[in-house]
Amino acid sequence: MAARSDLAFDPWDAAFLADPYPAYAELRALGRVHYYEPTDQWLVPHHADVSALLRDRRLGRAYQHRFTHEDFGRTAPPPEHEPFHTLNDHGMLDLEPPDHTRIRRLVSKAFTPRTVERLKPYVRTLAGDLVSGLVEAGGGDLLTDVAEPLPVAVIAEMLGIPEADRAQLRPWSADICGMYELNPSQETARKAVRASVEFSAYLRELIEQRRREPGEDLVSGLIAAYDEGDRLTEQEMISTCVLLLNAGHEATVNATVNGWWALFRHPDQLAALRADHSLVPSAVEELMRYDTPLQLFERWVLDDIEIDGTVVPRGAEIAMLFGSANHDPAVFAAPEELDLTRGDNPHISFSAGIHYCIGAPLARIELASSMTALLEKAPTLRLAAEPERKPNFVIRGLEGLAVEMG
Repeated sequence: MAARSDLAFDPWDAAFLADPYPAYAELRALGRVHYYEPTDQWLVPHHADVSALLRDRRLGRAYQHRFTHEDFGRTAPPPEHEPFHTLNDHGMLDLEPPDHTRIRRLVSKAFTPRTVERLKPYVRTLAGDLVSGLVEAGGGDLLTDVAEPLPVAVIAEMLGIPEADRAQLRPWSADICGMYELNPSQETARKAVRASVEFSAYLRELIEQRRREPGEDLVSGLIAAYDEGDRLTEQEMISTCVLLLNAGHEATVNATVNGWWALFRHPDQLAALRADHSLVPSAVEELMRYDTPLQLFERWVLDDIEIDGTVVPRGAEIAMLFGSANHDPAVFAAPEELDLTRGDNPHISFSAGIHYCIGAPLARIELASSMTALLEKAPTLRLAAEPERKPNFVIRGLEGLAVEMG
């Protein structure tokens, strides 16, 4: 299939980044799969296809469990990027069975529903304190004052990272996550490699401390977790901790600011939410659907697959468009409308299949806690200035969200 030159999809265009959803509608109308030459990827825009492909074992987050780079028709990453790839490739998000199965099982022993439930009071108290600070100041940046510190502190608390060390976490995470954008620059790669080296060294030291003096934290739990004599290697532990931090706050931070920006643009919905706080759980789901924090998720084609008569060959890369799938009218009634009462909401913002987000229950608690605190403590919260969108496509967020009390 030849590359189309008429696609409205342009992840480097400012207008597209501001609002990609009309372009997604065009993509869906044009068909179920499209080859996009600038990134050498096959774009999949429909909910049914994305949902099915996330569960299809002919696709994988990795391919080296079955093929060499040469066999797969791909070029090995540059040697100078090795620290990033070592860190990234040992986390369960980028592993396939049997390694993925083993690591997820062991992590699940430490990251239990009880662990998450036990954090609820901490999350609610912290969200309340952060919002109180915002109110006392008369306003500020919702991103840096509430959205960011909450999930970073929660995952750091879970991992047992001392408070004095937590300021480093967000910059490390942001630099590493830069590599998940399409066609990252050399400067992005350089920063990601440096952050990978520094973050790994920090965690190696923390793991050593916990081996000597175990605590109630997740790092101690990961050290202790074993199954039929199987344990996590040190690298797997380091990669798991970084993954939990990166995935555990990037989505929550961006879902929070994207969500409030959407609410400010839909005053009727915000008024309904302020009048009825029992809407918070459905509001969290709808806001994650309406402006999806992770727009695209990539998979390698391990065996030829056919989509609507088009054969996508082994060695190709598929880009599943979560943002488009979440606006598919075949699944969502009036998808371009923000409806906080939407009952049937099978959005795929947390992915699906074996790579479904292990931290989804915690993310929901964080999002609901910050939203509830803002509704209760800042009932007159309003936008102070039009926000700027980050120049990223895959991880969708804002540079900041200036707010004030009305």
